[in-house]
Amino acid sequence: MDRVTLTEDLSLSRIVYGMWRLDEAEDTSPAHIEAKVEACLEQGITTIDQADIYGLYKSESLFGGALKSSSLRDKIELISKTDIVVPCGAFPNARVKHYDTTAKHINAQVECSLKLMHTDHLDLLLIHRQDPFMDHHETGEALDRLVESGKIRAVGVSNFRPWDFSLLQSAMDNDLVVNQIELSLSCFDAFTNGDLAFLQENEIAPMAWSPLGGGGLMSGDGAVQTVLSRIANDTGTDAAAVATAWLLAHPSGILPVMGTNNINRIKKLSDATKVPMERETWFELYSAAVGHEVP
Repeated sequence: MDRVTLTEDLSLSRIVYGMWRLDEAEDTSPAHIEAKVEACLEQGITTIDQADIYGLYKSESLFGGALKSSSLRDKIELISKTDIVVPCGAFPNARVKHYDTTAKHINAQVECSLKLMHTDHLDLLLIHRQDPFMDHHETGEALDRLVESGKIRAVGVSNFRPWDFSLLQSAMDNDLVVNQIELSLSCFDAFTNGDLAFLQENEIAPMAWSPLGGGGLMSGDGAVQTVLSRIANDTGTDAAAVATAWLLAHPSGILPVMGTNNINRIKKLSDATKVPMERETWFELYSAAVGHEVP
């Protein structure tokens, strides 16, 4: 499994395992969660993606149960995110769903994540959503201080547009090293609206959430599904591997975040690295996705 270097001492596996729906699995026992991660590790997938809000504040605790009872922590890079506040779980008294990028909230949520996941540091912390009420100086300083403290090794963002990214970066000493955005054959605007070009120009790692379109790419009989099926048959893989390979092939170095709870599917995540994706095949899939040939 290839790796992507973010800082001098931090790299991520090219494919990332995401725990957005960890709480929805039939079996959420520590042993079964550990088995999922071990299935990832056997393929060289060492990076785990979490967020304080996942599972409405349940996912980090579930994963923490597996980390507490095993030796997994030293084998993985652990990502988490913060700033979304939902009136439930950890925030029952919140009056409205909102974003909170104050130093107080960020620091409190990092401490909570560390406690729930039984670790003394996060390898990467992301600001989960762009906050229209953000004081970038306060937020940037809080993130810099967390890096200095050793509680997080690096900082990034999620769902930021280029100008939001630049605003926060302007108030920071440490580089923002990642932007996690929605990217797939069913959500492809970032390829042409400047989002991916900005990351590529500035050598910032793009992470792709929902790389299979929430599973929608795997069903139906549309043009995309037809091309995916044909390539899958030709390469002895499946449609999920081909759709993921399409992202992996892009020169910006996209890191797909794969979120299945099915352990048999987890064991096949690295099949995407076996699918050849030359230029015309990439554009064949792109044309099927946008619904017409390129101009």
